[in-house]
Amino acid sequence: MDIIIIMLLLGIILGFVGAGGSGFIIAILVTFFHIPVHLALGTAVAVMFFSVLSGSWGHFQAGNLYVKQGLFIGLFGGVGGYIGSQLTRLINPDILLIFTITSLILSGLLIWLKTKITIESENDPIKAHKVYKLMIIGLGNGFISGTLGIGAASFIQISLLKWIGLPLRVAAGTTMLIILPIALGASFGFIQAGYFEPMLFLKVALGTVIGSYLGAKLTKKAPQIILRLGMVATPVVSGVIMLWNFL
Repeated sequence: MDIIIIMLLLGIILGFVGAGGSGFIIAILVTFFHIPVHLALGTAVAVMFFSVLSGSWGHFQAGNLYVKQGLFIGLFGGVGGYIGSQLTRLINPDILLIFTITSLILSGLLIWLKTKITIESENDPIKAHKVYKLMIIGLGNGFISGTLGIGAASFIQISLLKWIGLPLRVAAGTTMLIILPIALGASFGFIQAGYFEPMLFLKVALGTVIGSYLGAKLTKKAPQIILRLGMVATPVVSGVIMLWNFL
């Protein structure tokens, strides 16, 4: 029951900032519930698929999605996610944890720097873009997600803000749509490797799916500064929680 309640609260935060949340899920499972890191990764990525499915629908209803671009990027992201999940089984758990911590904190810092430079107008037009850029965004972020077990939400958001020029709220919503096929591809790889426990998955999924849908409803109502702080704080706090494992 503790896991379900904690994940419900976490899901609300994740749906609000447009994150898949597997980094935060991994941090909580490994640090507070002492789940082995590879199993935590497999569980988090599988749960992430359902939480972003719920969150994406909420963002779609709120008008925070560019569906065409999101699905195209996500398609290539799913391929990258599966490839990454095959690599992660070869990485030592402690080294894998360090990589995951580093990527989470770095992603938070990068999104802070990007959004500090410009908090764009909600009516700014989408930039002209080429197909190869969308493919790179998908494959690169999918590979990061599959290897490290994180949704790579902040990296995706940076890509959407910088390369495509989406408004901040739309970047948050479209990111969840992109993560959907990434999580599916990575989950398949982790299940193949045996890093999946059904009961743990059900407990984590129950809380995060409900919470993610509720959180997505709050995004459109929030001031830009609050949304920005949430995007930054989510991965950074996840990384800091994981650091406790080395203290």
